[in-house]
Amino acid sequence: MKTDIEIARAAALRPITEIAGKLGLSAEQVIPYGTDKAKIQSVSADRADFGKLVLVTAVNPTPAGEGKTTVSIGLSDALSLRAKKVSVALREPSLGPVFGMKGGATGGGYAQVAPMDAINLHFTGDFHAIESANNLIAAVLDNSLYQGNVLEIDPERVVWRRAMDMNDRALREITVGEGAEVNGITRKDGFEITAASEIMAALCLATDLADLKARLSRMVVAYTNAKKPVTIADLGVVDAAALLLKDALLPNLVQTLGGTPAFVHGGPFANIAHGCNSVVATRAALAMSDVVVTEAGFGADLGAEKFLDLKVPVLGKVPDVLVLVATVRALKYNGGVARGDLADENVLALTDGFQNLARHIANLQNFGLPVVVALNRFATDTEAEIARLTALVEALKVPIAVVDVFEKGGEGGLLLADEVLAQLSTPKNFTPAYAPDLPVVEKLEKLVVEMYGGDGVALTDAAKADLARLRANGWDKLPICVAKTPASFSDNAKLLGAPRNFTVTVRGFSAKAGAGFVVVYLGKIITMPGLPKKPAALGMTLSDAGEISGLS
Repeated sequence: MKTDIEIARAAALRPITEIAGKLGLSAEQVIPYGTDKAKIQSVSADRADFGKLVLVTAVNPTPAGEGKTTVSIGLSDALSLRAKKVSVALREPSLGPVFGMKGGATGGGYAQVAPMDAINLHFTGDFHAIESANNLIAAVLDNSLYQGNVLEIDPERVVWRRAMDMNDRALREITVGEGAEVNGITRKDGFEITAASEIMAALCLATDLADLKARLSRMVVAYTNAKKPVTIADLGVVDAAALLLKDALLPNLVQTLGGTPAFVHGGPFANIAHGCNSVVATRAALAMSDVVVTEAGFGADLGAEKFLDLKVPVLGKVPDVLVLVATVRALKYNGGVARGDLADENVLALTDGFQNLARHIANLQNFGLPVVVALNRFATDTEAEIARLTALVEALKVPIAVVDVFEKGGEGGLLLADEVLAQLSTPKNFTPAYAPDLPVVEKLEKLVVEMYGGDGVALTDAAKADLARLRANGWDKLPICVAKTPASFSDNAKLLGAPRNFTVTVRGFSAKAGAGFVVVYLGKIITMPGLPKKPAALGMTLSDAGEISGLS
């Protein structure tokens, strides 16, 4: 089979104006970036006109890969083949993972969004705009320290870090202001990857430019000598940052290989942020489509929970169906099979690992929403394994469909599309995971006990100090965004399957007042990834004619 980029290169893409026409957009609403991508503006997103929303999530991710984005794209193409007016809403890829180990985020095989090379690289410049706004704030903050420190900022309590959209572990901890006095105030600092910036999270939750500016104004950059928060509004650069972000807030429109409109916009990390594409893009898609397929990052215990508890209240729309992606390989891995042996048939290990999928199903059903399991088929899956997994899911009275969109595109997702369409009219009784007025620790306890399967929560001394700061500043009842390993329901990546009898340890809390949530750190969470021993960048080439290879 051809590589992803070979498939993408061979595809005959429609002009972006034709894709926009499918959604009823006028020429005045489309800002072309070349012939195959655009930004859109002035889209009415009246909630009364919203179409149906399908949220795609997955089991806990494994080293073998589950293909959640590929399934999302293939499902949208399959729904198009069923004559539905459909669009797909996805996150933008980050350059760091593209050149590192994970690769791009445009799907795979014949279920891709295109142009894949542009989307995976600079695209329409959204990440650059967010990085620039983030670093403008950092520069103004350090300049305020240097120019007399009228805000009485404690240099030891600066919490705003610089950002760069590349994996570079050497920048995790740095010292700025070294050398001559004219170079500024010497202090400890560091970088985080752009996808981890609070500006990224806020942009993806903002409903419009006014809301984005309000969120920027609330962001905490430091604390004073008297331990009072200092915000971007205090620095006086809310409008300056918004100037850099105004175009980035506009949704991006591209297409799938099947010609389905695709809104690819925003890219917050799924652990320290909410891992979903932007509210403005999802709302625009819902306003112009009968059905919108979107996804949430990592497994359902992180991605789907955050979509439902953090994004839905802002979006104003509850998903009509939840699609839970599973693979035979992932369940065998959760059943104790080593990564190198996942190609071998092992029905017993699959049965043992099914507990992971079963807990995710139960968790999603507890939200009061219909669930469909998508079995993303890989070439090494055997008929015995597929039959066993199908029987286990059906025993729970949950519909399941085998998906083969990687090799067949939309045609390989028709069974899933039919199951989704059958569930769209199922009554919903949506119930969030926790009440909004609960304190942050009680919210976390509900997640740990009722969703993760644990016994409770333990706070370190540092976390207790952070909690006191939250209470002092009125942030202790904000929604929570759990930052933990995606590999396990617990805070220990080695506890696979559906573990019980564990206590999670809270290392700290961080108020993201602009984004509107509190990050709860369970374990060591790195916001600036490093490169592997052999980065993907080493396998990329560019011919003299400008043809790319090695990009995935």
